[in-house]
Amino acid sequence: MSETELSVICKNCGSEVSPYVTECPYCGTRLRKRAPKLERRDGGLEAQRPRRRRRPRLRRRKPADALGRPFQPYTTVAAIFGSVALLLIQKASGDALSTFGGLVVPFDDEWWRLFTAPFAYINVGYLFVVGLALAIFATGVERRIGSAPTAVLLLASGALGMLAASGVANAQDDFAVIAGGNGMALGAVAAWFALRRAEARGAIAEEYDSIGVLVAAAVLIVLPLFVTSADLVAGLVGGVVGGLAGLLATAVRSSE
Repeated sequence: MSETELSVICKNCGSEVSPYVTECPYCGTRLRKRAPKLERRDGGLEAQRPRRRRRPRLRRRKPADALGRPFQPYTTVAAIFGSVALLLIQKASGDALSTFGGLVVPFDDEWWRLFTAPFAYINVGYLFVVGLALAIFATGVERRIGSAPTAVLLLASGALGMLAASGVANAQDDFAVIAGGNGMALGAVAAWFALRRAEARGAIAEEYDSIGVLVAAAVLIVLPLFVTSADLVAGLVGGVVGGLAGLLATAVRSSE
């Protein structure tokens, strides 16, 4: 065995002692908790060098949908950009709103207009308000229940709202072209509110801006005062449908 290196200084008596001992042989002071492990190197025994432990890299988890997959708001993006594309084509062609999916009242047998009318807009301002509401609230709904259920919710809110609006207009013998997604957007707001309220119930740290939700809902409700193609009945019925769907989704999630 090679000659021992005296490289450790005892803090109590100042003597040089072997780096392989745990107590000073001169004064008995404890130098370390345990003796270092020895390894054979160049014909002698030396203390093992401490190995550096690599710290595991923390990967940021991406938001996941209801199925645990990385969250991508496909339904919300499709609803917004589909309407944008339809509006651009309409303005470029110069055709009337009824040609691009608007619901014409009196309602005949063109049932497909119930599904296309929520995506047809008369101007950019109307689309901007509805698109902003969808980007905020429909995205939150989609993150919680998934893309496919959110697509069903938005279509149901928009189509049933249009069906109710056409029924009221037919009863009043009015001729109008109803279009726009105020019912779809109010359905997303109501569904988000139902889901978020259930999450925050009984949890002090879980808070949400109820005033902001009310302001967004109020803006969507008063849209028919400023846009001729928007309909109040379509918006209110769409909100009711979305709220009921949100309550149903809450019940399903709590039972799982």
